[in-house]
Amino acid sequence: MSHAGVTPSRTHAPLPAYHLRPVTPADEAILWQMLYYAAHMDEDGVASPEAAQENPFLAQYVVGWGQPGDLGVVAETSPTGVAIGAAWLRLLIADKTNPSYYDDKTPELAIAVLPGWLGRGVGSALMDRLAQAATGRYPAIVLTVRANNPAVRLYDRFGFAVIDEIVNRVGTKSYKMLLTMGGRS
Repeated sequence: MSHAGVTPSRTHAPLPAYHLRPVTPADEAILWQMLYYAAHMDEDGVASPEAAQENPFLAQYVVGWGQPGDLGVVAETSPTGVAIGAAWLRLLIADKTNPSYYDDKTPELAIAVLPGWLGRGVGSALMDRLAQAATGRYPAIVLTVRANNPAVRLYDRFGFAVIDEIVNRVGTKSYKMLLTMGGRS
């Protein structure tokens, strides 16, 4: 399903149409911006996306994008090309003690949509496109999400199942969720 020319829901103020495209190594700055939101740094009182780049835990999700196994999708406005969201997968095998590590063949998902675009279907479109691209490439996808994050419902809809509860980097409860790719319809 193509999302080129998709117009956001009529229940919100009209926004520009958006389209999806693959993440490239040139998009590293976009991934840092989206990681700031994916890690909820804005809610934790961190003033800017640049702070994400100073966090060694978060760096593993972005630094050197374009490694073998990296796979991602960017949502951007049409025709201006302003990034409004991204979803990406990366194998995080360097630190097997990381609470979000599952195994050497299962990448971790990072996903974010800019606040002004939340609730407009962008996250679902990103997840759908990324899951399609990952099918046949990976046996599963793992993610961690704060237990109180409304995105848990999105992950449930896509077939992710809670496999563990962990303490996240800010000391609160998160779910570790797994999507088995063979189980996708």
